[in-house]
Parts: sequence; C-alpha cells; structure tokens
Amino acid sequence: MDKKIVLITGGSSGIGKSIGTYLTTKGFTVYGTTRNPKNYLDFDNFELVQLDVKDVESIQNAVSQVIAQEGRLDVLINNAGVGITGPIEETPHEEILHVFDTNFHGPIHVMKAVLPQMRKQGGGAIINVTSIAGYMGLPYRGFYSATKGALGLITEALRMETKDFGITITNVAPGDFATNIASGRYHSPVIEGSAYKEKYAQTLRAINDDVDSGGDPIQVAEAVHKIINQKKPKVHNPVGAFLQKFSLRLKKVLPDKVYEKLLLNHYKL
Repeated sequence: MDKKIVLITGGSSGIGKSIGTYLTTKGFTVYGTTRNPKNYLDFDNFELVQLDVKDVESIQNAVSQVIAQEGRLDVLINNAGVGITGPIEETPHEEILHVFDTNFHGPIHVMKAVLPQMRKQGGGAIINVTSIAGYMGLPYRGFYSATKGALGLITEALRMETKDFGITITNVAPGDFATNIASGRYHSPVIEGSAYKEKYAQTLRAINDDVDSGGDPIQVAEAVHKIINQKKPKVHNPVGAFLQKFSLRLKKVLPDKVYEKLLLNHYKL
C-alpha cells in the first residue's frame, strides 16, 4: 500500500504541529489544517489547508481537497481545540458555546465528513485528541473538562457503531505539555469583589505553571504513531507525566469524596 494519508485539524502549532512533523518523518503524507493558511506562508513542515471546525462548509471543502489530491484518506486526527478557564458562575455563556463548538461539535462535524470516504475505501482510523482533564471535573476548568469528556464518550459510542466498517476510532488524552495553548485560552476575568477572586487567581497561576513546566509534545506524537500502527488500539490512551496518568487509576478505585479531596489539596483550595 502507498503512504498513509493523514489529516490533522489544528496542525499549524502546538501538539498538532508536533504530530504532523513526526508522522512526516515516518513516511506519512500529512495535511494539517488552520483557519488562515495565509498566516503561515513560511510553514514547510507539511501542507496546510484551510479549515475552521466551526464552519461545516470549510470542513467539507478541506476533506474534499485532500481526497481529490490523494484519492483516499486513511487517518483523521481531531486535534483542533481551545482552552477555557473561569468560575462556572461567572463564565460568559457565549464563551461556553464557543468552546463546545470548537472542542466538541467541531470534531463531530469533521468525523461526519470523513466517515463516508473511509467506509468507501474499506477502512481508516480516527484519533480524537481529548485530555486527561476530560476524565474529571477540574475546578475553574469545568467547561474544558466537559468538552473533552463529552468527546471521549462520543469516541466510545462511535467505535461500536463503526466496528463493521474496518474503521478504528480511539482517543489520545494528553496531560500537561509545553505548548502555546495558554496564549489562545479564554480566561474569565478575575473580578474585583467576586466571591471566587482569590481562589480562581490562585488556581489560574497553578494551571499556567503546569503548562509551562509540561512535557515535550513529541510524546503525544509518538503515542499517535503507535496507535496508527496498532490493529486494535485501546479506547483510551492517556499520555503525560506518571502522576497525571496515575490520577486516572486513583479516580477509578477511590471513593468520590476522597478523590475530590486530593484535587482540592493539589490546587490548595
């Protein structure tokens, strides 16, 4: 078989760029997406195509472009996403809608666009980039956790619905990695006089410190490469520091209140 054709949403920076660059070195033909390719005229890691996960027409156009150029599409990596922080009570609802449109509805629209081609060619792979944060409700990151948790559940359901088509669907759940996600994250403002002011400001500093000291995103790229080469990949594939992955095991075995206490201690709340 010829080189596998890979489409990565959000491929111009961060984890998506690392995955695309790594897969290119392994012989894959990679297409990354960005909302505005004109901002990346010097980008030469792999080809970038225009795609906005909030625009269904742009999704259809990007997928059609790749299929027209290559005749097939073997791997979709749903990576595009945004961060959001803030007290649930004080987060503007338009920002809640935006993060769900980007992190949840967007990946669904992209999967809907590629599934007919994958069925037609008799197989393919979809890897949804979720997050370790999606396995728990984190304080002041509740909406981000909710979007990634919801995408993880969709992954579980879609695996079963497509099992007869030769399509493997799985997720890779990164922990904290040193990327530029913080620069694009929506932060609800720390409001003077708010009941949440001190605890939110304190947690926000801890979140940013965790990202700044995070691991090399090449670890996620290596995990994705491994998943692509597996005939029967696991549903859930957490990637990150030992303690972050171990926290998922603890959540399964500890009583809810005990696990909640561990999170409260971690964030000093």
